[in-house]
Amino acid sequence: MSLQQDLQTRSGNQCELCASTNNLSIYDVKPSITGGGGVDGSLLACETCSIQIDNVDDTDANHWRCLNDSMWSEYRAVKVVAWRMLSRLRNEGWPKDLLEMMYMEDDDLRFAKESGDHLDDSEKIIHRDANGTILQAGDSVVLIKDLKVKGSSLVAKQGTAVRRISLDHENAKYIEGKVGPTQIVIITDYVKKMAEKE
Repeated sequence: MSLQQDLQTRSGNQCELCASTNNLSIYDVKPSITGGGGVDGSLLACETCSIQIDNVDDTDANHWRCLNDSMWSEYRAVKVVAWRMLSRLRNEGWPKDLLEMMYMEDDDLRFAKESGDHLDDSEKIIHRDANGTILQAGDSVVLIKDLKVKGSSLVAKQGTAVRRISLDHENAKYIEGKVGPTQIVIITDYVKKMAEKE
């Protein structure tokens, strides 16, 4: 079965966040849980939910009252997105109550925090590439110079693509990503964000 079919079966062919049956598509939760999407790292979402997840300015708090049900999902991707949206909306009041009720395994909570939605704007660390472009968890970057990897003989060559990066939430200069099989820390001054289609 395809990923779309797997998610349709799992969800009963409805949005796993708000239960809508209109304009459904695969939503890949960034950075990918499994390194490549898959059933564990994706959910079936309607167009309204997908747009609001990706665009903070378009968020309609009342739409997300649906999380009262979907936050109890047994599926990791659904729980993670529910936690992120409740965290983003916590100043509305009711989402804070739901967050206090919600149970998350340590690994799931760590992953959910990758988006930074739980931080106030003043606390957020902004990661920028060599050109000053803002980097987000799940983005792909390309190295703009050869980098020697500490603790190994590996040299990551200029032009190497590093996909699905994660961010260091304590240092704006550090990101992490895989070069081949090796997970490495990279300084943001040495990368350039890749366009979505690259």
